[in-house]
Amino acid sequence: MATPLTIEVEVAYALAERQIIVAMEVPAGTTARDAVRRSGLEKEFPDIDAVQCDIGVFGQRVKSDYVLRAGERVEIYRLLEMDPREARRRLAARGETMRRR
Repeated sequence: MATPLTIEVEVAYALAERQIIVAMEVPAGTTARDAVRRSGLEKEFPDIDAVQCDIGVFGQRVKSDYVLRAGERVEIYRLLEMDPREARRRLAARGETMRRR
């Protein structure tokens, strides 16, 4: 159980084929960027740049200095492989749609 000087948070990273959520206890006042650094996910996924990657909390993009609250989940965002509009254009050109099959 976390003491009043610490909070429990999660850091999440996902690829198409795999996702990892790291639950951790951090000092109160920890920023979202610090939580990413402390998570150790850079070792598991070398393509993560913990200093520059876009991050969010529960689906909302946040700045690096966002101070976390107990129970929040920091999400590490990847760059899109393709602009979604371009993907739709290419599918439309082939007579297909983005609907799940």
